[in-house]
This record gives sequence, structure tokens and C-alpha cells, in this order.
Amino acid sequence: MIKKKIMLIFGTRPEAIKMAPLFHALNIKKDLFEVKVCITSQHRQMLDQVLNIFEIEPDIDLNIMQKDQKLSSLTSIILDKMHKVFNKYRPDLALIHGDTTTTLATSIAAFYESIPIGHVEAGLRTYNLNAPFPEEFNRQIASRIAKWHFAPTKLSQENLIAEGVKKKNISITGNTVIDALHWVLNRIDQDKEYKQNLQNFLDDILSFNWMNEKFVLITAHRRENFGLGFMQICSAIKKLAIKYKNIHYIYPVHLNPNVSKLVYENLSGINNIHLIKPLEYKPFVYLLKYSFIVLTDSGGIQEEAPSLGKPVLVLREVTERPEAVQAGTVKLVGTNQKRIVDSVSNLIDDKKNYKIMSSAHNPYGDGLACERIVDVLLNI
Repeated sequence: MIKKKIMLIFGTRPEAIKMAPLFHALNIKKDLFEVKVCITSQHRQMLDQVLNIFEIEPDIDLNIMQKDQKLSSLTSIILDKMHKVFNKYRPDLALIHGDTTTTLATSIAAFYESIPIGHVEAGLRTYNLNAPFPEEFNRQIASRIAKWHFAPTKLSQENLIAEGVKKKNISITGNTVIDALHWVLNRIDQDKEYKQNLQNFLDDILSFNWMNEKFVLITAHRRENFGLGFMQICSAIKKLAIKYKNIHYIYPVHLNPNVSKLVYENLSGINNIHLIKPLEYKPFVYLLKYSFIVLTDSGGIQEEAPSLGKPVLVLREVTERPEAVQAGTVKLVGTNQKRIVDSVSNLIDDKKNYKIMSSAHNPYGDGLACERIVDVLLNI
């Protein structure tokens, strides 16, 4: 039997997390698939950490990351390099993920080379090209080019159908990030020595009893929040830290200077605010498991945290993941200082409201998304 040649292409930490379990699911069927991994390294350090955690050795590393890289140059470099990769390897199918610049440029390169695209996490929409920027544009273009669409939810499928995608080319799979979350937590639980080392590591960087005291876990890095948005977010965190001195605030600060400069200038030196370096995926997920509330502008965390029963307040005005808002696991609070403070205060002060959010059904699946994708790939 001739093996199907499948190439997975990604370039950022979030993509790697969500594609890693799919790589392993495909590799289980090595007799049917010839799998290659191509990374653009749009993010370098944070991407390498994820590859190490999930035990993935890329076949192709384009190593494109540059200091102060601009979207236009990034897109053109990936487009040129992926053209050469596709020309050399000629996969039967290229699998891309989500909405990054790697996703956009790879889909265009594949189109030019007549290589079919499978789009994982397809159909997410805000229908506002500026929010999130440039992700909404990227994923809409990828959907125009892709032949096979792996939608995480029914709503994502409906978005694609409304845009003219044939229903037979769409599969509702759930989100692969839940697969990744289960993969990591299972390995932590199975390895007692690693689990203890992980706890020791977190003890060393956090100056409080994080396993027994309440803390808010914060992540914020979105381009559309640079400047005034981050000023408002920092101001809200500071007010909350003063208002609730018995609650801690852990913020792994993104390396982008547009984020880190403002955060360290505004939030340093406050006893119950813990500004730490970005965490690798395993310690981050472990902290997420013990967190009380999550404040984030991240997409993936809107999916992961509800799986662990954590209320999520999203620091954005719109989300491409409205299913979680409708389910009640996620609430949009934007970057307005007062809205953030009021929303966090409501969860802290109102136990009934906290229980409703923390026990709401997670709409993003059961951790079997990758199996469903592989089943589709076996039959195309």
C-alpha cells in the first residue's frame, strides 16, 4: 500500500501545542502515513520548548525568526521558503493550523503549488478584520484555500457553510488543544519524580503557597491591546491586588517588549503580584490546574481553562470562540479597567456566580479530536 504523504506546518507555540497530539496520532499509523513536520520558527525559543515537551523532532526547520520582525517581511519570507519546501517534498496533503502568519503564507504557497490543504481549527470567526489582528484575516484566507476543514464546533462548521464551503468537506472534531492538555496532565501524573520536580520549580519562582492559596493566572500579549489596552489591564490588576490582598496574581510576562516594558514598569514591587518569565507548557498547565480565576487575551486558554473548571475572563472586546461565552465558561471583559475589576470582584465575592461559571459545560470537546482527524485523512 502506498503511504499518504502528510506534512504538518506550524511556527508558533500555540500552533505547536495544538498540532503535537495530531503528529503523534498520525505516527501511530506509520504503515499508512509518511509524516513530516516543517516548522517556520516564526517564534523560536517558545516553539522549541513545546517541541521538546511533546518529543517532536522537525524534519524541516526554516528558522526565520528575526528581531523586530514585521508582518509583511515575515509573510514574504515564509511564502518564498514554503514554495521551495513544497516543490521539493510534494506532500499529498499539507496540514496547517488556525490563524497565524505561518498559516496564511503556507496556505498561499500550497495554493501556488497545487498542494491540497487541510485546515485544523477551521471556521473560527469574529468577522472583524481588525480584531483579532491579523488573525481574523489570516484564517479567512486559509479557509478560502483549504480543501478539508476540521472545525472544532458546530458553530465553526456553520460559519464555513455560510461562506460557501461544502458540508462534505467539513468535519466537526472538537479542539486538539484538549487532546494536548490531557496528554500533558496524564504524563505529569504518571511520573511522580517529574511531578515533584515541577512543584519544586514553581515553589522556587513563586513566593507563596500556590497549591493552597487562591491566585488569578494572567496572560496577555495580543497585538491589538498594545499601548492603551495594556495600560488599562495593568491598572486593573494593580487595583485588584490592593483590593484583595489575600489573593495572588501570577503573570508570566510575554517576551515582546511592547508587553514586558509596560508590565514591569506598572506592576513591579507589589507583594501579591508575581511577574515571572514565560513558562513552558507543562508548568503553565499545572498552574492552570491550581488557579482560581483566569484573566487572558489568549485564544487557546479560552478552550483549555474550562476543561479544568476555571472561570475565564477574556481581555478582548470580541472573540472567535463565542461557544464558550454562550456556555457560560467564558466572559468578555475587554480592556476597560472598571469592567475588569468589577468582573473579577464579582467572581471573588459571589460564590454562586463562581460556581456557575466553573461548572459550565466545556464546548470544545472530549480530547479525541486528533483521532477524528486521522479517521478523515484515512478516507480521503
